[in-house]
Amino acid sequence: MNWWDDVMYRAVAEVVLVGALAGLIGVQVVVRRLSFFTMALTHATFPGVVAASIIGVNLLVGGVVTGAVVAVGVAALTRRRGQDAAAATGVLLSGGFALGAALVASQNGFSRDLSSFLVGSILTVGAQDLISTAVALVAVALVLALCARPLLYAGFDPDGARAAGLSTGRWDLVLLLTIEVVVVTVVPAVGTILALSLIVAPAAAARLWSDRHAVMTATAVVFAVASGLAGLYASSRWNVAAGASISLTATGVLLASWVLVRLRGLVAPGTRRAVPA
Repeated sequence: MNWWDDVMYRAVAEVVLVGALAGLIGVQVVVRRLSFFTMALTHATFPGVVAASIIGVNLLVGGVVTGAVVAVGVAALTRRRGQDAAAATGVLLSGGFALGAALVASQNGFSRDLSSFLVGSILTVGAQDLISTAVALVAVALVLALCARPLLYAGFDPDGARAAGLSTGRWDLVLLLTIEVVVVTVVPAVGTILALSLIVAPAAAARLWSDRHAVMTATAVVFAVASGLAGLYASSRWNVAAGASISLTATGVLLASWVLVRLRGLVAPGTRRAVPA
């Protein structure tokens, strides 16, 4: 039998790729405190998915477009003097939900099942999904590697970065758009609702074990991939939803890391600020 024809083999390959992708961007999300933005991004893809379903195009195309709009909107709103990032993100999140609900209500007899998009369906991924995830992984890894220094400066010392001639707004937009690419890519595996836990939980767990950015990134990737594989195994073993199982496993990794680190006294109570490697 052809390797591509085996559902479980494709699911394992996808979960490894998705885990690596989530771990890479998750560190940026955690250290830059962008968890709320990431949650808003996962949810704000809803109107794009509904619109794509209505006009008959690929659902991910709609997610990409609305995600990009949200990322650019947050970047633009937060550059206004006195504008709070959380407030801007919250406004766009609620607006996105409202638009999606309005689109659904405007279509008589709209019956497209969007549950797989909301909670994921990793067992139905195909060869095209694997290729898309692999391409996204390479692209995101290159962006984070080539832009590591300006992204760190713009995030940790924006005043110093501006004094050095860096455009912090431009680099913030680069990061937001990179997060958007990751969110849209992982949606087929874990869905819009559960994507946040796979992106944030492994990175937050990795941050408990190290302050060094390179170590955190490697640890987050390992945690995310392991969470995906363990969650997929639990799903097949006990016949539970794969997306939910992966999400719960990632959350369990974070809780276990917090308990172990506290018990071993490796870190003092409280959250520490990461520093560049």
